[in-house]
Amino acid sequence: SLNHWKRVHSQDELAHYAKGCVDVEYEFPFGWSELEGIANRSNYDLSQHIKTSGKDLSYFDETTKEKYVPAVVETSLGVDRTLLTVLADAYAEDVVEGEERVVMRFSPVVAPYKVAIFPLSRKLAEPAMALEKSLRKRYVTDYDDVGSIGKRYRRHDEIGTPLAVTYDFQSEEDKQVTVRDRDTTKQERIAIDRLEDYLKDHLKL
Repeated sequence: SLNHWKRVHSQDELAHYAKGCVDVEYEFPFGWSELEGIANRSNYDLSQHIKTSGKDLSYFDETTKEKYVPAVVETSLGVDRTLLTVLADAYAEDVVEGEERVVMRFSPVVAPYKVAIFPLSRKLAEPAMALEKSLRKRYVTDYDDVGSIGKRYRRHDEIGTPLAVTYDFQSEEDKQVTVRDRDTTKQERIAIDRLEDYLKDHLKL
């Protein structure tokens, strides 16, 4: 959950046209900063248009039989601030097996890859690729066979991939794969024919 709060503007902070204003602020590594501003501009904007244009811009409510000038609510939310918030909130550093690692704890919804598939050896490329191809129908996947398994784990921790699936030599015999969780680094052996259900339960997409 985001480390944020809502700050209500005091009366002396309000612009002349605003009836109320709230800032959604987030605690970035460099301190608190506005993420979104929400202003109740009341009916100031349309009232000014009515004065200058001479046109009736009021609204008649058929249910209440009332006529009024609509209010305007203005929100200001930048893509750059939102992206920075997502990155800052996901970034973490911790120690795994005595080694420091950088991990992006993205929600599966925004993670660039949902699942990574690793063959333990390039000799297992064919079945691992077949598995990746089947998972690709439902998820955004990445096939990675470069470097040791440990380096591949670290690489996808930094990318923010929630789950990594390793196809090893034992998989040829027991038809199971090892699934590693990015955040806990816990590993489980899961039957290949149950893998899609497992991913569905854990990714919740």
